[in-house]
This record gives sequence, structure tokens and C-alpha cells, in this order.
Amino acid sequence: MLVSMSAVLLLGLLIWFLLRIRYLRWVDTLLCGAFGFLLSKTVAAPLAQAFLDGVNGFLGQLRV
Repeated sequence: MLVSMSAVLLLGLLIWFLLRIRYLRWVDTLLCGAFGFLLSKTVAAPLAQAFLDGVNGFLGQLRV
């Protein structure tokens, strides 16, 4: 749950930044959000969660 909230926060900030510099329009943002909600209700949701967990594990092991 913590990783999901962090990912949502980071993606939300990225979308806000892209909207701020006018690289992304509101329609694009709404489509991305709708796609995410629809994806979470499909069979692909566990695969996407496993991918995000793997990325999180990799980033957690980096020692910079």
C-alpha cells in the first residue's frame, strides 16, 4: 500500500508538472486517469503491481 501511495504521489506530481509547463492537456490527464482506473479492474492489475513491486525493490537496493 505504501508503494502504491508513493507511486500515485510521484505520478500525480509528474502530471501536475507537465500540465504546468503546458506539455500535457487536461484531456490527456483525464484519459490517463481513466485508463489507470480501468486497468486496476482487469486481469492485468496483478502483473502491473508485480512490475511496480520489482521496480521498488530494485530502487530500494540502490546505494548512492
